[in-house]
Amino acid sequence: MNGKSRQKATRTMSAAVYRRFGGPGQVSIEILKKPSPGRNDVLVNVRASTVSAADRRARSRDVPKGLQFLAAVGVGVLKPRRPILGMDVAGVVESVGAEVTLFAPGDEVIAMLGGKFGGHAEFVSVPQTAAITLKPRNLDFEEAVALVFGGMTAKGFLNRVQIAPGDRVLVNGASGAVGTAAVQLAKAAGAHVTGVCSAPNRGLVASLGADRVIDYGLCDFTWEALAYDVIVDCVGNASFDRVEASLVPGGALLLVISDLMGIVRASGQSRQTGKLITANVGAYRAEDLSYLVDLAESGQFRPVIDRTYLLADIVEAHRFVDTGRKRGNVVLRVGTR
Repeated sequence: MNGKSRQKATRTMSAAVYRRFGGPGQVSIEILKKPSPGRNDVLVNVRASTVSAADRRARSRDVPKGLQFLAAVGVGVLKPRRPILGMDVAGVVESVGAEVTLFAPGDEVIAMLGGKFGGHAEFVSVPQTAAITLKPRNLDFEEAVALVFGGMTAKGFLNRVQIAPGDRVLVNGASGAVGTAAVQLAKAAGAHVTGVCSAPNRGLVASLGADRVIDYGLCDFTWEALAYDVIVDCVGNASFDRVEASLVPGGALLLVISDLMGIVRASGQSRQTGKLITANVGAYRAEDLSYLVDLAESGQFRPVIDRTYLLADIVEAHRFVDTGRKRGNVVLRVGTR
């Protein structure tokens, strides 16, 4: 490669891009201009990301009932506002802005990008004050990125409550990216954890530390006389009306997925019953990401990866996520430079 070609190569990157809403086939690989970091930004050479349920919802605009308008505001009306999906990354710091003090070129990092997306590309620019931290030393990039989306979402919701040792926590949908993280985080806090999942995933959920696993095909947990301090709903079928009797006085229902009616009614139901009902994940924080890293390095949190795809196979990755059958995370191998 001559000097001019080499210079051109460093100014561009491959990215998975969607220009219209719809099915997996709307995503394709394009060559785009490589981003430049701002004065307070870290430019990350992305090695891995995940294809999450949030990516699927943004791509398809398939959202819970009543949230279509909010989705349009967030992801775009006629076309995508942010054509590169990917809410998380693991990679190596390529360069930093003039005022960056927290990171240096060569640092191996993980970051939660959230609704700004951008992870399905070879490079992404991240503010140093965002949810970014050094990756776990004992995990490779693909393992490390599998901590981020599910772990940060679960941690954000669990930050809304105080879990004491012995508290009873039920995770509805315990085998997905958020569910597998919620089981492990609740267990690390000393809770007695019940996981709800399908029969094929019972072994996985038990291996993550769940004290009890319910096969939803055989038993509806709301039929039981047991009550929980916290219910984490990662599926979207545990409305407060359905699970109120399954919460202890002063208990909490954390709605990771909810329709508009559930969100609108949450505040009033909380006031009326004295039980916390919330669909608010809160802000993504670097300190929460660092907490996940500490748990991973101490062996208390392990990433769950269903399968891994190359960036070139992004359409197949989206197709698999669309099935709704993934266990934990679908990892996207982005770059090796």
